[in-house]
Formats: sequence, C-alpha cells, structure tokens
Amino acid sequence: MINELVFRFASWLDTFESSTNLHESLYMYGWVESTHVLTLSLFLGMLLVIDLRLLGWGFTNIPASTLLEKLDKPMMIGFVIMVITGVLLYYAIPVRSSQSIFFRVKLILLIAAGINAFLIRQMTHGKDLAWDGDPRPPSRIRVGAGLSLTLWALIVAAGRMMAYDWWDCHKDMPNFMYWAAGCVNELAAMEQ
Repeated sequence: MINELVFRFASWLDTFESSTNLHESLYMYGWVESTHVLTLSLFLGMLLVIDLRLLGWGFTNIPASTLLEKLDKPMMIGFVIMVITGVLLYYAIPVRSSQSIFFRVKLILLIAAGINAFLIRQMTHGKDLAWDGDPRPPSRIRVGAGLSLTLWALIVAAGRMMAYDWWDCHKDMPNFMYWAAGCVNELAAMEQ
C-alpha cells in the first residue's frame, strides 16, 4: 500500500515539465548536484568538528558551547541548502529515486539522524552544561555524537549507492527486494 502511494506521488511529480527539464538540462542538473555535494561537505565538516569535540577526541581545549556557537550557523546554512538541493534532485528523477532501495535506506537514516540531532541539541543547549569545559563530555553526549558520525557516514554511502542499478525494478530479484525497492508494477505482475 505505501509503495503504491509513493509510486503514484512520484509518477505525478514526473508529469511536470519542469521535472523533466531539470533532469535533462545540460547544466542545471549538474549545478544542483554539485551544490548538494558541496553543501554536504560544508555541513559534514562542521558536524565532524562538533562531534569530535562531543566525543572528547578533539578540540578538548575549547568549551563545547563555544564551538557549538561558532559552528552552528554555517552548519545549518549548509544543511538547509543541502536539503533544498536534495529535494530538487528527487524532483528531477522522482520515479527512479522512489524505486531505489538505497534512497529508501537513506530516508530512514535521515530520519534517525534528525531525531539524534534533536536529542543532542536538547542536551547541549540546556541549562546543565557543567561538563562544558571538560575534555570528556558525559557518556550520553558521547554516544549521541558517535551515533551522529555513524548515521551520516551511512547516509553518504547510501546516497552514493543510489547511482548504481544493482536492485533496480527491471532486474530479476527476490520478491522481498521488489517490495523493499518499491517496485509496484513488478509486484502487481507477480500477483496475477
């Protein structure tokens, strides 16, 4: 059911001329994709510095709150532009993206990373920052920072894997993979 809804939505997006124009553009698609990767690098660079501090592995001579204050704005600018360009990339190729197992994994990981970021933000912007100057933050902060780095490494890997067609719907795969990739037409054909 969810696969059918996602497929219908992607098919609807694919009917827009601007979607096709973006994907087939000689320069624009490349610009959007390059901007996505560059702002991903900006965002992840700032996040890496913050997470290394929150893990107690680097920048331990700087109070965590100072580092967070200085890097938060450029990190969030990179994040916002990265999200906008990511949505445009999906808009350019909605059906193929929706029927990619790697895209689906990436979305699940993005949701998990968002929840983790929200929790870390709550812990690092609260009133109880007695650990702020400590070289090694409390374990709950370190676990969140480690999880952040892991999730973002997996998100980048899943995003990169979207370019490959190992489990595309037109290939011969086990039924579970058709379902996991959202291959609506192929599943319907098997049910008949």
